[in-house]
Amino acid sequence: MEGFALAYMGAGIGLGLAVIGAGVGIGKLAAGAAEAIGRQPSATAQITGAVTLPLFLLEGVAILAEVFALLIVILK
Repeated sequence: MEGFALAYMGAGIGLGLAVIGAGVGIGKLAAGAAEAIGRQPSATAQITGAVTLPLFLLEGVAILAEVFALLIVILK
């Protein structure tokens, strides 16, 4: 019984940390992009294009963390 509790607690803590980390990363990236667009509005298209891929990659990391946490819970 103890193993199940530790697995659930570990999955919950890991999922929480992954989601918090992704949220902070996405927030910092979006804030930097907004600041850059504010400084140089003529480069909006280039800045938006350069920010899109990292945002998708960060979101993908958060989704993978959720999948792994769910697998830990299901397979335990």
